[in-house]
Amino acid sequence: MASYAMSMFLDSELGAETELPHAGTALEHPLVFDRVARELRELAAQGRLEITHEHQNGQADGLIDQLRFRRLH
Repeated sequence: MASYAMSMFLDSELGAETELPHAGTALEHPLVFDRVARELRELAAQGRLEITHEHQNGQADGLIDQLRFRRLH
């Protein structure tokens, strides 16, 4: 079964900026959002997408709370 991050990647439009959603999704929980964002970072490291915006919550835990990406392949 594909991860949520891979599903977001595959559902995104080639070349279009996609924002990782919060409200009303499985990503409402900050730890889940952060994990999916980090999985998308791994796809970026593989050259499959470009992270266009990333924000961490500024607290000691350093959780990612905003992320936008552009699919390259």
